[in-house]
Amino acid sequence: MKKFLIVGLGNIGAQYDDTRHNIGFKILDALAKEYDAIFETDKLGDVASFRFKGRTLILLKPSTYMNLSGKAVKYWMEKEKISIENTLIITDDLNIDFGTIRLKGKGSAGGHNGLKDIQEKLNTTNYPRFRFGVGANYAKGRQVDFVLNQWSKEEESLLIERITVSCNLITSFTTAGMANTMNAFNGK
Repeated sequence: MKKFLIVGLGNIGAQYDDTRHNIGFKILDALAKEYDAIFETDKLGDVASFRFKGRTLILLKPSTYMNLSGKAVKYWMEKEKISIENTLIITDDLNIDFGTIRLKGKGSAGGHNGLKDIQEKLNTTNYPRFRFGVGANYAKGRQVDFVLNQWSKEEESLLIERITVSCNLITSFTTAGMANTMNAFNGK
């Protein structure tokens, strides 16, 4: 049975709930709920798993805080013996319009500290990443405040549909593969 590690990036703690930076956690929460998977606190994160079309999906919300995500990713890849091609990192992206999704098989960290740490710990930039656009509606120099703030009411009303699409992208990644999923979902 093929195994996949699906990692949603975010920060632990109630003060970070519903912030743009925690979209990875929010998407994994929705996916777990859809497939009746329960998160349990384990080493370096909260973990849930479920089976989908002959695959096992292990969902990870690292407890290392965003900037040290690589430690948790590397640990769970090794523990579960999951290849880098079957590991998907979900993160927020300021360089993409709100709600736009983009799946890529490699690339730079794009200034994202969570991705920088993963790249450093895995010693490669070649790993699947799913970027969820949060937009760039902030004043110069206020980037950190923007990503650590909660969604606007307008964004919140649109998030439900965007999160459903995101969950479909994840299951497609595990069954249809990277290229087919990119063709079906990128820019949508």
